[in-house]
Amino acid sequence: MILNVIKNDSGAEIRLDGMIVSDDMKDIYEWFGYQVIAPKDVYSVLDNLDGDSVTIKINSCGGDYFAGAEIYAELKEYKGDVKIIVTGLAASAASVIAMAGKCIMYPTAQLMIHNASSQPCGDYRVMEHEAEVLQKIN
Repeated sequence: MILNVIKNDSGAEIRLDGMIVSDDMKDIYEWFGYQVIAPKDVYSVLDNLDGDSVTIKINSCGGDYFAGAEIYAELKEYKGDVKIIVTGLAASAASVIAMAGKCIMYPTAQLMIHNASSQPCGDYRVMEHEAEVLQKIN
């Protein structure tokens, strides 16, 4: 899916609706019919805006923390003004993206932040490493 982008005289509006996934997993989720957002989608749109102001409208259940962190970093580094509007839900990884600019929330919108979780598989070394990763994400 290509991001829904609306250009106008004052800049652009980008709708982030759907699950946040890594670039590598995007095609797989879309093959199953999921609406997803990947960092490469956001990069390509921002590259074409050339510093114009951008409004990011979020309605997402979240997803991959690292993909959300990558989108957050790209928005923070963007040379134009970034405004965030939570229209419905900014949960989990989407809540990270919501911190990338001045954030406005509609009265009916929700922001959900939680401790990170994962499903590692392996011996005690893998589990100890994963515990450290989760603590850093939290």
